[in-house]
Amino acid sequence: MDNTERRARLALRHRLAGPPAHDPVEVTRDLVVLHATDAATVYLGAAARLHAPVIKDLEHALYADRTLIRMLGMRRTMFVAPVEHAPIVQAACTDAIAVVQRKLLLKHLTEAGHDLGDPWLRDVEQATLAALVARGSATAAQLSADEPRLRTQLSIDEDKPYGAAPAITSRVLNLLSMQGLIVRGRPRGSWLSTQYEWAPASVWVPGGLHRHDAAAARIELARLWLARFGPAMPADLKWWAGWTGAQVKAALAGLDVEEVTLEDGAAGVVLADDVAPVSSPDPWVALLPALDPTIMGWVGREWYLGPHSPALFDRSGNPGPTVWVDGRVVGGWSQRPDGKIVHRLLEEVPAGTKKRITTAASELEDWLGDARVKPKFRTPLERELSA
Repeated sequence: MDNTERRARLALRHRLAGPPAHDPVEVTRDLVVLHATDAATVYLGAAARLHAPVIKDLEHALYADRTLIRMLGMRRTMFVAPVEHAPIVQAACTDAIAVVQRKLLLKHLTEAGHDLGDPWLRDVEQATLAALVARGSATAAQLSADEPRLRTQLSIDEDKPYGAAPAITSRVLNLLSMQGLIVRGRPRGSWLSTQYEWAPASVWVPGGLHRHDAAAARIELARLWLARFGPAMPADLKWWAGWTGAQVKAALAGLDVEEVTLEDGAAGVVLADDVAPVSSPDPWVALLPALDPTIMGWVGREWYLGPHSPALFDRSGNPGPTVWVDGRVVGGWSQRPDGKIVHRLLEEVPAGTKKRITTAASELEDWLGDARVKPKFRTPLERELSA
């Protein structure tokens, strides 16, 4: 399967070309999950695919219908997932992450001089969950008032200029969420806020988040991913899911897959019933946000990113806002303090394509209005353009 085929699949399956999705929930299903480390990515990513205002629709899906849920998952990253995918992500990824994070918090408590141990931490968790159930929903501040032990302080590099002594409140709440016991609700502020109320998972997610065996969940998550991101190399799945090589091998062994040769000669895999070529879509352009799930879908990115990584990624591997043309990244964009959307192309494109990119930038500027979006992870080109 050559790069032309892969780019056509990307365009159609990620809803960047072809028939549009009906709503943000369908967009999220088509991408498996939406990255949510930056709150803006969820909204901008959905809007880029629906070409329509999405804030009210997304908020309704997240907080009224609850057909979408914000949760920590693959690679210990925050995502918005369809509620039917959430138990799969929980078993395939998040449960194991919770075990590691519990050990890390206990280690940090000990280093801070608190000889408390795991039974103490579990008692704090149970008391916090009980306080949340009693309230129905609550902020971190409200819960730390109900359970004073949440104010226990850590000591993080206090001998250094950037040292701190934070309370364990957010760590305990995150740990409870990683265990699938509580979920993030409506934010405190605008759609760009990252301060959330919390709610018990038992009343938020019908049936709860613990429904699957870990091995079976990894097989199903691999199937969902391959259906939207295949063909791909096993290394891509290993990176995307945050699994070990053995877990990837076992997950793929549980699926009916076919090996294909990619354009660079590497061996890729695709679901066995998905080997037929797809039709090439009409020409398209898109301005995608920082950390968009499309650019984050593979670790081998040369076939759509080309040589542009140094300008568009930070040193930790986080992508900034990107300009796409027909399945390739050709530049980046940013929003200036006055709200102006500016972009720069990193390679030549036809004059007609340049005009369509300019139109897309203008439409995005109108869509954002008074909102100001600054990526959490700043990249070289985004910083330069935003000045």
